[in-house]
Amino acid sequence: MSSAHARTLAAHPSRTEPVLFDRALVWFRRDLRSDDHAALSAALAQARQVWCVFVFDTVLLEPLPRADRRVEFIRESLVELDAALRAGGGELIVRHGPAVDEVPRLALQLGAQAVYTHRDYEPAAVARDARVRGALADQGMVFYALKDQVVFDTDELMTASGSPYSVFTPYKNAWLKKVSGHDLQPYATLDPAIALAGVLAKPPQPMAGHGVPSLSALGFETTGITRWLPPGMTGAAERLDDFLERIDTYAQARDFPAVKGPSYLSVDLRFGTVSPRRLARLAHERFIGGSRGAETWLSELIWREFYMQVLHHHPRVVDHCFRPEYDALRWEHGRRAEQLFAAWCEGRTGYPLVDAAMAQINQTGYMHNRLRMLTASFLTKDLGIDWRWGERYFAQHLNDYDLAANNGGWQWAASTGCDAQPYFRIFNPVTQSEKFDADGRFIRRYLPQLQTLPAPTLHAPWRAGPLELSAAGVVLGRDYPEPIVEHDVARQHTLARYQAVKTAARSGGGR
Repeated sequence: MSSAHARTLAAHPSRTEPVLFDRALVWFRRDLRSDDHAALSAALAQARQVWCVFVFDTVLLEPLPRADRRVEFIRESLVELDAALRAGGGELIVRHGPAVDEVPRLALQLGAQAVYTHRDYEPAAVARDARVRGALADQGMVFYALKDQVVFDTDELMTASGSPYSVFTPYKNAWLKKVSGHDLQPYATLDPAIALAGVLAKPPQPMAGHGVPSLSALGFETTGITRWLPPGMTGAAERLDDFLERIDTYAQARDFPAVKGPSYLSVDLRFGTVSPRRLARLAHERFIGGSRGAETWLSELIWREFYMQVLHHHPRVVDHCFRPEYDALRWEHGRRAEQLFAAWCEGRTGYPLVDAAMAQINQTGYMHNRLRMLTASFLTKDLGIDWRWGERYFAQHLNDYDLAANNGGWQWAASTGCDAQPYFRIFNPVTQSEKFDADGRFIRRYLPQLQTLPAPTLHAPWRAGPLELSAAGVVLGRDYPEPIVEHDVARQHTLARYQAVKTAARSGGGR
């Protein structure tokens, strides 16, 4: 027995001996790959016949715009997944409808005794899975939700008192102390020694042969995302190979938006086109080998898991501040707040790096991590807008949108979350620009109207003299807006806003 097969059997509480089913169904969701796949591995080890399904869940799709980059990325990734399953003797069944109805219905049609999938930590997904579990139980079927998105989940990492961590550094230290080679070992899936001939099965007629539906059949339009973000396992492998050549410089390069510093693997982690275990294993091995870049990247992977365990243990953070006293913050409201928010969304704040960052997300669905922190700080602390407004905007536009990470990042920037930056630490958009885009390469790429402004004035065009603006062909208010707020004044308003809450909490007024 291979070590990966042994890992598969040991990963499930009843797997000391394989529990054999005649038929099983694997439900793909945020795990669009055929390798190192816990649910597929378990099903192949425990069932005589295995079918695979992906559901385009209309509950999730209906609120989306018709041109949504993520839907196209998923659809194209499914084409590759289907091809991989066909090479193994099976086929991907694709359904379009509410998953709570489609999965139990398909399991019944196939005569499956078990459905395998991966655990999801988002409250809406937890509720969905509970309904599916109940519907399957009514049909006499079992539902297995296995760990896949993270190395450690739910209660696997707890403090000495048995409570979940709320500070990152102790969580990271506990993660590093606990992790072993076993935790990072891949699951066997389409290994011929494990997936014996005929186990991975094609669906019976009339369900077979339909393939992955087109975008138009799903009611969506082409966005062109795959021209610059290759989808699926192949795209993830290309991005990983590219990053591994640069990983040793990650710690220094990751903060500069005009530099090819990030891994660009966040969308692959979001949709599971690459195994989280593989990334953690590569990072951990290179970290042990002395790579500072790998150490920093591993910390980022652990941050991702930290925010998932926060969401699991504190689902209220979806709508509320992690620190309850900050639910009393008095954010800007009314027409003025709506105007400020619109200017932020559209990149019309008058602060070039903020506006260039918003142009990046609006045009591509991607935003550099340093700029995510800057734009979030600007919205909440320069404009005084509720962090939930910005969180929702990112949720609509980010290709790699993940509720746990998005919520955690926004609450970190707004100083309302666990282990957040102190409320009095407020990013200065000009000094951030001067430090992280010193020569203005990123700004010029996304704000071509400022192309010819020299770097010293590019970061704050309102400080430029008339001759400099004239030579660059820039008229403030026509070609580029004046700042919508003055940072130093806004900073004082923010300090007062947070201090009022702190004072009320100390005096008992916040209870």
